[in-house]
Amino acid sequence: MKRMEDKDFKDEQAIKYWLHYFRRNDIPELTAAEIDQQSESRYQALMQGQAVQPVKSKKLWYATISAAAAVLLVIGISLYYKSFTPARDQDAPQLTVADVAPGKNSATLILASGKGIQLSNVAHGKIAEQTGVAIFKTADDKLVYKISGSAGQQPQMNTILTAKGEQYQVDLPDGTKVWLNAASSVKFPATFASSDTRTVELSGEAYFEVAKDKTHPFIVKTDQQVIKVLGTHFNVNSYADEPITKTTLLEGAVKVSPKGEQAMVTTLKPGEQSQLSAGIIKVKMVDLAESMAWKHGDFNFDNEEFSSILKQVSRWYNVQIVDEGNHEGLQLSGMVSRSKNLSTVLKSLEVAGKVKFKTEGKKVIVID
Repeated sequence: MKRMEDKDFKDEQAIKYWLHYFRRNDIPELTAAEIDQQSESRYQALMQGQAVQPVKSKKLWYATISAAAAVLLVIGISLYYKSFTPARDQDAPQLTVADVAPGKNSATLILASGKGIQLSNVAHGKIAEQTGVAIFKTADDKLVYKISGSAGQQPQMNTILTAKGEQYQVDLPDGTKVWLNAASSVKFPATFASSDTRTVELSGEAYFEVAKDKTHPFIVKTDQQVIKVLGTHFNVNSYADEPITKTTLLEGAVKVSPKGEQAMVTTLKPGEQSQLSAGIIKVKMVDLAESMAWKHGDFNFDNEEFSSILKQVSRWYNVQIVDEGNHEGLQLSGMVSRSKNLSTVLKSLEVAGKVKFKTEGKKVIVID
């Protein structure tokens, strides 16, 4: 997966993120003069962990390369590559685990007829055709809907769903782009031509880049809320096993309301996130890099509840995680690539949270 490819996450957003990180964790920032003095040999030494002392901290999973991160920030490499080396703690429990590979780019397409197509098993090119619409799998492994004729009176509903350990991108017939996270689904008509709105139904998490069409509002329905937009970029996290439904706006504007309470409308501005729980919506400013980390191939936590972290890991690696310890109130911060094997992520959690895991096949148990 390409990193930091959206214009929302170009230089300015990334620099703001890293500066915030350095200040929050008391990491010295480099002056322009100091930056100019950084040589290639110094950079290589930092990346190899030389002259960097380990730090015991729940706040810094990758403290041993904090100085290297500063250099990467100013030379631009941090925009495209994030390396992770957990702090070495001699007293921390050591993890022995059979590796589990990270998730993959795959999904299942359910046509209106009920026929299911496993997208990782079909060749590139046209894979199906419905009334007025042709469906293609592209060479870069995404699904694209293209208008091929006149639409029927009744739109044919399609569903794209990802299992645990899968993610996928689909381009809807109106040009809207949707990225699905693991264990998610989006249901939509094969064409919006016969409808006054462009309505889709979401379960799980997805990022939307909505094609602009002032005469046909784009509506996202979940179990808990309704989102109405004209053309914008936003992320929705609406897993059934999470207590809060989160909508994060990157560009444009969206109107969010609890399901069945359309009169209670909240309008978001870029950088804001609505958090819906028990029918009440709260709005706060958030770190967009953290909210969008999954799409760019990372886990990124900032004082995240340990239970929520375990759910995210479980979905991406398709493993069952059982917490047999008492970790209520435990919050962790840090970043690690989702392209790493499961063992790397679990080791970092062990060091950061002073916890210990054991594995039994596809089952991971938190034992301390």
